[in-house]
Amino acid sequence: MWDGKLIRESTKQGNDRIARNMESAHRTALAQGLVGIREKKRVPTLEEFCKDRIEPWAKATFLKPAPKTWLWYCFGLKALRSYKKLANLKLDEIGNERAADFAAFKQADEWQVSTINSTLRALRRVLRLAVEWGEIPNAPKIKFLAGENHRERVITPKDEQKYLEKASPLLHDVATVLLDTGMRPEECHHLTWENVNWDAGRHGTILITRGKTKAARRLLPMTPRVRTVLALRWEGAGKPVVGWVWPANTRSGHMEHDTLRVQHQKALTASKVRPFVIYSFRHTFLTRLGESGCDAWTLARIAGHSNIAISQRYVHPSEDAVLSAMSRLGGHKIGHTEKTALPEPKEQQEVTGA
Repeated sequence: MWDGKLIRESTKQGNDRIARNMESAHRTALAQGLVGIREKKRVPTLEEFCKDRIEPWAKATFLKPAPKTWLWYCFGLKALRSYKKLANLKLDEIGNERAADFAAFKQADEWQVSTINSTLRALRRVLRLAVEWGEIPNAPKIKFLAGENHRERVITPKDEQKYLEKASPLLHDVATVLLDTGMRPEECHHLTWENVNWDAGRHGTILITRGKTKAARRLLPMTPRVRTVLALRWEGAGKPVVGWVWPANTRSGHMEHDTLRVQHQKALTASKVRPFVIYSFRHTFLTRLGESGCDAWTLARIAGHSNIAISQRYVHPSEDAVLSAMSRLGGHKIGHTEKTALPEPKEQQEVTGA
C-alpha cells in the first residue's frame, strides 16, 4: 500500500528474495519522491519539443496541402525559440506569466499586437499538442493582448460599386466571385475548371477541395453574377476541361495574393473608397448572409467553418439589422393580447368618443 493505493505489479522474477529486494527499492524510490506509481517521464524544454516534435509534425501535415499554415507554424516557432528565457523552460514550467513576459519583450521590440498574438496562439497550440501527446498533464490558459486590429470591415453596396468600376478586369472578376461566394482568397486562387459544374443547381456550383480544415471542403452555388464572370473567362480560355481558373506567371502556375496587391491599391485610390483588405470581401458576404436571416449552422457550412463559434467572428450585424430584430421581438410572447391590452389613456378615450 502507498498513499492509500494498492500497488500490484509483477517484478517478473522467479526468485522470491530478488522480488522482495525490488519491492523494497521501489518503496524507497516512492518515499524519496523520485517516482509516482510509474517512474516520472522527463519533460522536454520548449526548444526541444518544437525542434524534435512540432516542426517535423507540422511539415508533414501542412507543407503541401496548406503551405500558409506551415508558414504560420514556422514564424511562430522561430519567434518562440528566439526568446531563450521561454525556450529553455520545460513545458510544465510555462504558464500565462511566462507568456506575458514574452509578449512584453516583443512589445518593447515594437512588434504589432496582432503579430504578438499570432505567436501566442502558436504557443497555445504547442502546449495543447504537448497535452494531447502525453508530455504534460494540462496546458495553461494563454491570454492575448488587447488592441488587435481585426479585419471586420464590411463593404457597403455603394462602395462595392465604386470599387468594381475602377478595378482592373482580373480584379473585378476575382472580387465579384469573393463577394458572392464568401470563399477565402486562397480557395479562390486554387480554383480549377474541373471543379466548376455548369449544370448543377440553379446556376451551377463550385466545389472547394482544399482549405484550412476538413470543413473547408464544400459545394457552393453560383449566383447569376458569378456564373456570368466565370462563363466569360471559360469561353475566353477556349472552354478548357481542366486547368486553373486564374492562371498566372507564378511558381505555382495560378494567381497568388501578391498578383492582385498593386491592382487592389490602385482601385482603392481611384475609387476613393476607405481602404480595406481583400479578405474583407469574405466578411462582407458572411455579414450579408447573416443579416438575410440565414441560421448559424447553414452559415458555418457555407463559410467552411468547423464549428459555429468561428462564424460569430465573421458576422457583424449593422445597427439597422439590430433595431429591426428588436422591433420584431416587441409584443411577441410578452402577454400583450387583445384581452390583456392596457386601456387607452383618458385623453385618447375622449378623442375617440369612448
